[in-house]
Amino acid sequence: MKLLEQRYLERLSDLCPTIAAASTEIINLQSILNLPKGTEHFLSDIHGEYEAFFHVLKNGSGTVRRKIDDVFGNTLSSRDKQSLATLIYYPREKMDLIKKTETNLEDWYKINLYRLIEVSKVAASKYTRSKVRKALPKDFAYVIEELITEKQDLTSDKEHYYNEIISTIIRIGRAEEFILAISELIPRLIVDHLHVLGDIYDRGVGPHIIMDKLMTYHSVDIQWGNHDILWMGAAAGQRACIANVIRICARYGNLDILEDGYGINLLPLASLALGVYEDDACGCFQLKKNVYKNKMEMDIDLRMHKAISVIQFKVEGQSIQRNRSFGLEHRLLLDKVNYETGEITLDGIAYPLQDVHFPTIDPANPYALTLEEEEVMERLERGFLACEKLQAHMRFLLANGSLYKVYNGNLLYHGCMPLQEDGTFKESEIYGKRYRGRALYDVLENYVRKGFFALDQQERERGKDIMWYIWQHADSPLFGKDKMATFERYLIAEKETHMERKNPYYSLLEKEEVVDSILLEFGLNPETSHIINGHVPVKLKNGESPSKCNGKVLVIDGGFSKEYQSQTGIAGYTLIYNSYGLLLVAHEPFESTEVAIQKERDIHSDSVVVSRVMERARVKDTDVGKVLQEQVDDLEKLLDAYRNGLVIEKI
Repeated sequence: MKLLEQRYLERLSDLCPTIAAASTEIINLQSILNLPKGTEHFLSDIHGEYEAFFHVLKNGSGTVRRKIDDVFGNTLSSRDKQSLATLIYYPREKMDLIKKTETNLEDWYKINLYRLIEVSKVAASKYTRSKVRKALPKDFAYVIEELITEKQDLTSDKEHYYNEIISTIIRIGRAEEFILAISELIPRLIVDHLHVLGDIYDRGVGPHIIMDKLMTYHSVDIQWGNHDILWMGAAAGQRACIANVIRICARYGNLDILEDGYGINLLPLASLALGVYEDDACGCFQLKKNVYKNKMEMDIDLRMHKAISVIQFKVEGQSIQRNRSFGLEHRLLLDKVNYETGEITLDGIAYPLQDVHFPTIDPANPYALTLEEEEVMERLERGFLACEKLQAHMRFLLANGSLYKVYNGNLLYHGCMPLQEDGTFKESEIYGKRYRGRALYDVLENYVRKGFFALDQQERERGKDIMWYIWQHADSPLFGKDKMATFERYLIAEKETHMERKNPYYSLLEKEEVVDSILLEFGLNPETSHIINGHVPVKLKNGESPSKCNGKVLVIDGGFSKEYQSQTGIAGYTLIYNSYGLLLVAHEPFESTEVAIQKERDIHSDSVVVSRVMERARVKDTDVGKVLQEQVDDLEKLLDAYRNGLVIEKI
């Protein structure tokens, strides 16, 4: 035995000091390897729509309802099944309604406790008792464990024992708390792991609420989206990212996210906006949502929208000038404006601007901030950097997130793989070196982390600027378009200037050789693996399908953002990967939590089987299973070492 292996086995013997201990652990791990694999749930493009997100999280994209169907079959009516599902999703709210109408609460409690216990039994059946025990709510752990490990063929004495538990729970006034606990347990057991494929932020009103929820979720990973990277850049203090974040919040009527959700002071920006644009109609900077209680509040936000947009155009210009290697000089637009005629010249064509009132822009030095704008940006930068809640959310994204993830044979990323027209990987220059394929993803992620943690100030500044690069560069795997035409969409009427051409990736997704090359680049088997990404809404009403290349690529933009639902004809897709295969789930729009509770209206889900395995997948077939198998192999070596006298038992 080699010295290094000898030392390793001796260290391992500290964990399993005897033959009996090593043998027990081998038996335990070998048993776990043969359990069915846990259910994975894939969501993408949540965009701040926290109510719809919470509902899909609670119903597991229909998994909870399918589990109820498995348990009760035809013994419960469809209405009773939906009522039970609503109780699981919203136990407290549902019970508050029941108490107003139900005349015999004791019977209602008893019936629903038994039903919830039956669903819990099935949900827990594919896990070890140890894993289930760790998931149990603390206050009722012992009681729930007793009830859900009950066998079907009960003796009379045992049946009386379990019935007495239920009766006592009701008699001592703990039925509601017990229902709350077991209703939270069921979704926890039904979905083993959650994948969020990006874009938690922007458009909707509650990204901070979603982040709070994710930070308490039992098992989750996140593939950063372009909107998440934008907020990460803002939290790191990158000014172009800060301006973009505030502009988008203003445009969608969501400045409350910054002020109330994160406690960032926007008063300096409001003062600037009212002082400079008080008599300006700001016609090009209309707001996307009409969520205002009064016209004065709307007028202030309108002017803040214009003020931060102008600042954005300036600080983005500064970022371009600071990073010549990014090759973004063609996006320097303020110096292309003739401020006397009110025209801008793009590619040799003069276009009239729809707004020519820019009192803070110096034509001789258009990218310079005024003293007041500079003060506003300094205060905003300090506010983003000092916000404890925002920084905690970003640390969570950094700890649990990445630009891509290879997980159980699938490749997960938010956007795309930048490609040439011929399907080969596009090469990009990052700070003097060239990268393509997986290496491009790796170097960009490395710089994102440097933007938060690098001790070298130059490297930290580069990392901060890379986050802005990822947000809007043509070579960014999270953007995937030739330009971000924010300036043109705001200020130029001619639609041809608004065009943002997609990377060839999106037109090549049906070419098997292209998809296979991407999977091989990440070390995956093209015969069995899939690419799963979001970012682009699937326009079902135009005949588009979320399944590309014979099911090798699955586009699961969740369609949570109501802005897109009129374009797509659907509220998007999610994905379930259980021990039987992959299930693509299409959703109708979510009305509201109130409707879901009062009318027991679930998000109607149509499911399509993408792939079904011939033999049910086990833990041994997963990434976790490979790690456990390595542990078994090592323990068997330790067992041999004990028996051959190479390692001495610690009795």
